[in-house]
Amino acid sequence: MHIDLDAFFVSVEQALNPKLQNKPVVVGGKPNRRGVVASASYEARSFGLHAGMPLTTASRLCPQAIFIEGSFSKYRHASQKFMAILADFSPYLEPVSLDEAYLDVTGFESIYGSIHQMAVKIKQRIKDELELCASVGIASCKVVAKVASELSKPNGLLEVAAGRERFFLAPLPIARLPGIGNKTERILNGFGIHTIGQLATMPLDVVESHFGVAGDRMRNYAKGIDDRQVEPPGAAKSISRETTFGEDTRDRCLLKATLRYLSERVGSELRQRGKLMKCVTLKLRHADFTTITRRHTLRQASDADQIIFDAGVRLLNRALSQEKQSIRLVGVGVSNLTESGRQLDMLDSSTQRLEQLNKAIDHIRKKYGFTTIQTGRTLLLKDIFPQTEGGYTLQTPSLSR
Repeated sequence: MHIDLDAFFVSVEQALNPKLQNKPVVVGGKPNRRGVVASASYEARSFGLHAGMPLTTASRLCPQAIFIEGSFSKYRHASQKFMAILADFSPYLEPVSLDEAYLDVTGFESIYGSIHQMAVKIKQRIKDELELCASVGIASCKVVAKVASELSKPNGLLEVAAGRERFFLAPLPIARLPGIGNKTERILNGFGIHTIGQLATMPLDVVESHFGVAGDRMRNYAKGIDDRQVEPPGAAKSISRETTFGEDTRDRCLLKATLRYLSERVGSELRQRGKLMKCVTLKLRHADFTTITRRHTLRQASDADQIIFDAGVRLLNRALSQEKQSIRLVGVGVSNLTESGRQLDMLDSSTQRLEQLNKAIDHIRKKYGFTTIQTGRTLLLKDIFPQTEGGYTLQTPSLSR
């Protein structure tokens, strides 16, 4: 099965505030600010709104829409409950994102009478417990189940019988096949290929000559052949946070304040996961949309906010000295993660002091809210970003993570 929650961010907001039901709602930010639509209700979609659309465009197409900033903590909480429901039906669960997952239900269907009845039960529990709607696709392999769930939206259920995969896919436009983006679609259209069935019959040497190894996989998908297993998620290899500013800026105080806050969010998650990191990455997007990343590798692994910020601000200062454009987006990430625990340095007690400080701050924030204790640097943000118990509500794409 491929299970996908419909209009997830918006649906969570509507479940928490019933007054938003059956209205055009957009999550992503206010229309008078820079940003893009993160999620739109189906009522808003009827006006042509979709994810990734600039908020100003969305406001012009649907001026009566209700625009919401969005809060990642709400969506993460709902996602955890969603995944817990799925895990009750089968231990073979592969989350794809917050709002979708694959479930291998082979052998469990007899408990519910059939796989179809099992899917109905899943949808009902999601509706009863979360007040959300899910679309479900059932098939013998991942790619067909994914296409089926997309075609069943919203709040649908579509089962493709074993042996009928190729017939099901054949008449569909190639854009329906996962992995086919705009560029690939244009190339295929140039060959006269417009449907998945036509792609399935393309000569293998022609496909491989234009798409390499990926072409062979794409052609197999078009035939309904996909041998990927449902696999549990692996350990995270990195943690990052980023945000887009309402206006491009070269204000170093604002940039450093935002970088400090993002570093604290990254450090907090590192400690929650019991991980240390050895590499800090700075991400900047300039006014012309060019994006750069700069990395610094530490001599010793750490999970301290200050260490993350110090490395990030050094990279920031260097980047700003080399580029005169204003900054549109700033982000910080950590990688080369290792398990927590290391040998203490007898000649350097500063690391221990930072660890004790972070432990105390984490305790206070867990009890009273993230922004109840701040450095002087991040206090600048209280006049720029709205505050909630979970922290500052930053611009899309961060959604307050």
